[in-house]
Amino acid sequence: MQLTITLPECQEAVRFPAGVLNWDEEEFFDFCQANRDLRIERSPKGEIVVMSPAGGYASYQNLKVASQLDAWATKDGSGVAFDSSAGFRLPNGAMRSPDAAWVQRARLEKLSRREKERFIPLRPDFVIEVASSSDDVSTLREKMREYVACGLRLGWLILPVTAKVEVYSSAGLETLSSPTTISADPVLPGFQLELASIWNPPF
Repeated sequence: MQLTITLPECQEAVRFPAGVLNWDEEEFFDFCQANRDLRIERSPKGEIVVMSPAGGYASYQNLKVASQLDAWATKDGSGVAFDSSAGFRLPNGAMRSPDAAWVQRARLEKLSRREKERFIPLRPDFVIEVASSSDDVSTLREKMREYVACGLRLGWLILPVTAKVEVYSSAGLETLSSPTTISADPVLPGFQLELASIWNPPF
């Protein structure tokens, strides 16, 4: 089964209401694999959202965030970092692909090899979402609250246009203005994200 989606240049995403594409988990996974150039998510209500590839600035910012997280995770060893191509099946039925994520190794070790090869059937411990200039920030904020409701320990929504970071956790929401670094202690001990190149890309 293959359905290829072509996004019009004027659109950032195509949304299929719940029930229009009534696929099981295998069919949904196959659809995502057949359209790997697109970013695809599923909401808790079953709506499928097909998003266009990132623009230049957004791609650079996502890479800088994910690479810093991966460097720390490799050195720390207590968990595994993922980039935006990873899909996570959340307890509420959604499938999300944050720009960067981290999961404790002990939780991943409980999964079978097949579960690891497909969308990971658990919520991350830590996520980062980076808003592009064309993103609907209210939608990203809703997604961050969804992560927290599913048990997320810590999440950052980075807003390059306004140079702000919204910090999400079970303790609530905190907004930081123009930070040069941000620490993930104590959830990710010792991880600090450098933000200078996020606020001012070198091109």
